Amino acid sequence: MIKHVAKYKLGEEPETDLAYWLTKTPIERLAALEKIRRNYINLFYNGIKPKFQKVYNVIK
Repeated sequence: MIKHVAKYKLGEEPETDLAYWLTKTPIERLAALEKIRRNYINLFYNGIKPKFQKVYNVIK
């Protein structure tokens, strides 16, 4: 993978992100999303998957 950095003035940025992702298949897009999700979990939860908070209501 070749990394490229460019500097643009505000409002003059090219819209290359959309064009890039439109060239990818839906499976490749989901794979990229899954990679981002796993990186987020590892960064903020130390590898422990977050779970839904349990909520109990006691009704009398």
